[in-house]
Amino acid sequence: MVRLSRFTRQALVCLFASAFVVASVPSRADDAGAWQSVKKAGVLRCGAAVAPPYVMRDPKTGEYSGFFSELCRNFGQNVLKVKVEFVDTTWDNIVAGLQSDKWDLSLALNDTPEREKAISFSAPATDYNVSFVYNKNNPKVPKGAHSVAEIDKPGVTIAVMSGTAQDKAISAVVKQAQIMRLPGNDETRLALMSRRADLLADANITNLLLTEAHPDWAATIQPQPPLAQQEVAFGIRKETPAADIAALNKYVNEQLKSGAVNRLIKTSVQAMLIPNK
Repeated sequence: MVRLSRFTRQALVCLFASAFVVASVPSRADDAGAWQSVKKAGVLRCGAAVAPPYVMRDPKTGEYSGFFSELCRNFGQNVLKVKVEFVDTTWDNIVAGLQSDKWDLSLALNDTPEREKAISFSAPATDYNVSFVYNKNNPKVPKGAHSVAEIDKPGVTIAVMSGTAQDKAISAVVKQAQIMRLPGNDETRLALMSRRADLLADANITNLLLTEAHPDWAATIQPQPPLAQQEVAFGIRKETPAADIAALNKYVNEQLKSGAVNRLIKTSVQAMLIPNK
């Protein structure tokens, strides 16, 4: 039998005690209830990557708007009764940041089988598909085009936000055209407007904003059948209890049934268009 000195025994006791304390302190993500944890912290953290009109951010003030931003703000303030904090992120990191507890909800995520392996989703707040905007005077784009095959040609460049659902969608079907992956919405629009790109692939509702703002030159190709038809929802962590998901779903469904979501969408679209009038 090995005898331990008094000093060694005391050291081991302290080590085990410290380990027990560390193991006993749960992280915010490990609490029994996600919303209980949010209420305890006093703040709901909304992970936000810009994609008008879903999520918009004023570059001067940093203020967030857009209908998904408003849904998250209302859920935090009116349902959970806590402050709401928006955490700026990118589409490349919006799932990983949720998994690592950098925020509590990810905004405006397309519910895809790939993402469902990593996170869970709320009930959908709206639907989504991919469309293409182009300059009417661009000879590379056939007038009246209604399929990806008509624009998937050598020498054609398609701009898209890197890491988004539309990036994945066009990557699966575009074989000959060049895909220009850029970090954000401003960059993709600038690429199209400066004619560095021939087309812009984006969410149908986002591209609607662009064509409404620039009817003199912007036109849309809406592929048939719809490309990447999906639902758009809140992203939540896999370990979120069913009761918490049900509470979030109840809120989303109530907003849909009351017409609040449609009103928020119209308000967001109008906010985007007014500066361009």
